[in-house]
Amino acid sequence: METSQTHLDAFLWQGGWTGWNILDNQNTLSFKTDLSFFHLHVADTMRRVVRQSKFRHVFGQAVKNDQCYDDIRVSRVTWDSSFCAVNPRFVAIIVDASGGGAFLVLPLHKTGRIDKSYPTVCGHTGPVLDIDWCPHNDQVIASGSEDCTVMVWQIPENGLTLSLTEPVVVLEGHSKRVGIVSWHPTARNVLLSAGCDNAIIIWNVGTGEALINLDDMHVDMIYNVSWNRNGSLICTASKDKKVRVIDPRKQEIVAEKEKTHEGARPMRAIFLADGNIFTTGFSRMSERQLALWNPKNMEEPIALHEMDTSNGVLLPFYDPDTNIIYLCGKGDSSIRYFEITDESPYVHYLNTFSSKEPQRGMGFMPKRGLDVNKCEIARFFKLHERKCEPIIMTVPRKSDLFQDDLYPDTAGPEAALEAEEWFEGKNADPLLISLKHGYIPGKNRDLKVVKKNILDNKPAGNKKSDLISAPKKAADASNPQNDAKLDEILKELKSIKDTISNQDERIAKLEQQMAKIAD
Repeated sequence: METSQTHLDAFLWQGGWTGWNILDNQNTLSFKTDLSFFHLHVADTMRRVVRQSKFRHVFGQAVKNDQCYDDIRVSRVTWDSSFCAVNPRFVAIIVDASGGGAFLVLPLHKTGRIDKSYPTVCGHTGPVLDIDWCPHNDQVIASGSEDCTVMVWQIPENGLTLSLTEPVVVLEGHSKRVGIVSWHPTARNVLLSAGCDNAIIIWNVGTGEALINLDDMHVDMIYNVSWNRNGSLICTASKDKKVRVIDPRKQEIVAEKEKTHEGARPMRAIFLADGNIFTTGFSRMSERQLALWNPKNMEEPIALHEMDTSNGVLLPFYDPDTNIIYLCGKGDSSIRYFEITDESPYVHYLNTFSSKEPQRGMGFMPKRGLDVNKCEIARFFKLHERKCEPIIMTVPRKSDLFQDDLYPDTAGPEAALEAEEWFEGKNADPLLISLKHGYIPGKNRDLKVVKKNILDNKPAGNKKSDLISAPKKAADASNPQNDAKLDEILKELKSIKDTISNQDERIAKLEQQMAKIAD
């Protein structure tokens, strides 16, 4: 008797064996009076169900209270983004702010209670909806807001000592709120934004220009956008229930699927390392679903599974090195994780991390920020109503040696392409690094933006710029050493001005207090 692997997996997802009647394709497995036959049959069935995988015993554990970030007013804005972004230096969290939008940026080591007066990044005039760290510079973060703008910020190396109100560049082009920002995975300075005007804009941040505007491809709200491994394609999930695969430079739709999930609630779609697309959504009966698709043939899914009837949007977080997908439902108190393979049923349930408190959002650490000595394969930053709690996923191993099967070479912080090269049509896979001796963040130089001057008659070829290169000076400018010195003096001057401004405010407050006492 051939037992349906998919059906058995479905049983396991729902909490294990629920009795002796297990459905197969033809009939049911019935209890036999011949116990030896029964034992053999169950053993045979279990052999087919239990799949060998080094990730079967992955387990999650929340850190102790003193390693959490406490007393944070996590944003209450009604938007289905993760509200949190993490890299090996900082954790950024969108927070409630009066009179505009703000987010916190905390060095990873600054755990414990966060003072209410802790400085924020607060240049937006409307609530911040999405944030994303630049993969090629750990001090650069982009934010999208209800004020219809995208802003790019440079965070000081040791974190904020004063609130940051001036972005390095403001990117204006959307006519409605901007709910999605996403950096290109391999090209420096390339940033994608998507807004409620149903438009996707791809920016060269180094010049502050919108170079690609996809404003006629979506007829309804865009739920999410995902780059593929080398950044040559994007996939989008939209309110019209379609998943689209788009070549942004040719500005054409390569593939699309109508009614990817038939339910009305929001979907998500992400590219996997092999080029397939993983989606989450809802059935017509409001059951949460996950599916795997081949973009070359989207008539039928490679796999489609129903999970439960909760109404929280499932946010997928993908690790291309291990091919594990972690599903975090907004409002859920659990993280489910699955391994994607090329064996049926293709999406294999691994385990569930459960806790008591529901999650408001979730941050996902890049692989280079993990502790390889503890066999840590993922780290989440779970947002509660008033705190951020790191959750560590590990694979138990007895040996203290580096586990190279858990840590293949991973995407490093160096960009494989310059922005101009990508816009001209070049593609490149991420530049990989080994984690054998751990990852030590390097020093990032200041972000610079060189806006093009339309009155300048120099050929465009002389205008090349990037986030970590100094601006080009005019022909009669002084040498690079003097430029660097000038930058240093300007930075010191700004720091002194900020200090004086703070002291002025302090003096004014003290004078007010003295006046009250005198009265």
